[in-house]
Amino acid sequence: MATSLISRQLVLSLKKNLWLSAPGCRHASKAAAKTQLEYDYDGPSMKTAVPGPRSQALTKQLGEIQNVGAINFFCNYDESRGNYLVDVDGNRMLDIYTQISSIPIGYNHPALLKMMTNPNNHSAFVNRPALGILPPENFPDKITESLLSVAPSGMTRVQTMACGSCSNENAYKAMFIWYRNKERGQSAPSEEDISSCMINQAPGCPDLSILSFMGGFHGRTLGCLATTHSKVIHKLDVPSFDWPIAPFPRLQYPLEEFTRENQQEEARCLEEVEDLIVKWRQKGNPVAGIVIEPIQAEGGDNHASADFFKQLRNIARKHGCAFHVDEVQTGGGSTGKFWAHEHWGMDDPADIVSFSKKLLTGGYYHKDELQADKGYRIFNTWMGDPSKNLFLAEVLNVIRRENLMEEVTRSGKALMTGLYELQGRYPGVLSRARGQGTFCAIDVCDAATRDKMLLQARDKGVLLGGCGDRSIRFRPSLVFKEEHVHLFLNVFNDVVAKHK
Repeated sequence: MATSLISRQLVLSLKKNLWLSAPGCRHASKAAAKTQLEYDYDGPSMKTAVPGPRSQALTKQLGEIQNVGAINFFCNYDESRGNYLVDVDGNRMLDIYTQISSIPIGYNHPALLKMMTNPNNHSAFVNRPALGILPPENFPDKITESLLSVAPSGMTRVQTMACGSCSNENAYKAMFIWYRNKERGQSAPSEEDISSCMINQAPGCPDLSILSFMGGFHGRTLGCLATTHSKVIHKLDVPSFDWPIAPFPRLQYPLEEFTRENQQEEARCLEEVEDLIVKWRQKGNPVAGIVIEPIQAEGGDNHASADFFKQLRNIARKHGCAFHVDEVQTGGGSTGKFWAHEHWGMDDPADIVSFSKKLLTGGYYHKDELQADKGYRIFNTWMGDPSKNLFLAEVLNVIRRENLMEEVTRSGKALMTGLYELQGRYPGVLSRARGQGTFCAIDVCDAATRDKMLLQARDKGVLLGGCGDRSIRFRPSLVFKEEHVHLFLNVFNDVVAKHK
């Protein structure tokens, strides 16, 4: 990388032989003191093309059993450490995608491995109970220690689930149940309600809707798909509901140069939200809830201002809709705050907040009034996994002990600084660098170039992910440090330079 970029940043003094041996890494960094994690590697090490021969053989083997069209390569998780993912061919890559934003404190963190050796934890790993009917004795304490210790503002209730999609699916059900109970008042369901629901007819299966946003992603299960609008491959050939879809603001960057234009764009979108709520009520399909991501992740890392979300929250209140903030991808600390919605500065930000990924388990927090009124209304066999709550409690201990929120802020600042400089150097290739904390993205001139760059970075030992039409998204773990940022920037500069 040119020294003009390096000289403006503090950079790790990497072990020279490893740094210079990585393909394409021609410029050793000048640097500050090394703060290498005990369980991390020093840098990438590439031995074969990716996928290598072992990965190709395993893909062929699995292809006889499953569809393998989405598989990138097979991994050696035993050898993976910290910020580095190792594949079955011995290639070691700096992972800035982390299983689609799902690894909170890196691979094989010693604190989590130690938990496996504690005899007091063995039962949670060996036995997986049906939590809705037969929870273990320590379940209330463990939920309090883990999930409730990081509960969003104003929420003291949490419903555990297994993954992001089922978290949102059941959150939608909770909103519908709440809305219908609100309509009935003190009345019990009628005989017509009871009989009609068994044949999928109103009024027992009411005509209600969830308002979502174009570009949003909330999961691939049937109800969630009705609110997912990011890629055709998710939705094609699957029946869906007639629910309203509002435009999400398309901000212009740099933000400080387009203040007026962006305010007008957000105002346009908010006006459309109100119009849709009124229109769907008139259609006899009222909006029971609004669901939105603090940052549209899968749809292209699309941002909106804190004022936009505050006004949207007020619109939900005005029209009697539940307000559901989907933090499945943004929750867990990668934006520099534990919850991305904390950046809005609101005391009462939501009625429901769903989570998964970096929190290792799934579920949703909710206001008291969205508690299901009867057992089995929000229910499945497992409703989460107690072992994941144990791991989460230890992850939270590590975050606090190692001040990882501060680490994310520092690393995110270094990453954004580097991305700004790169887009300034290669304006025909890169644009619209944006992010909070290390939850960042940058646009590439077109989708084909973006896809080539992702593969070229992987060949040089850096794993990245795409999103939207032509964006590259960055989703490192919380132990991603400034030295990892600069290592990445060196590799990425080499990749981008080929396309200038």
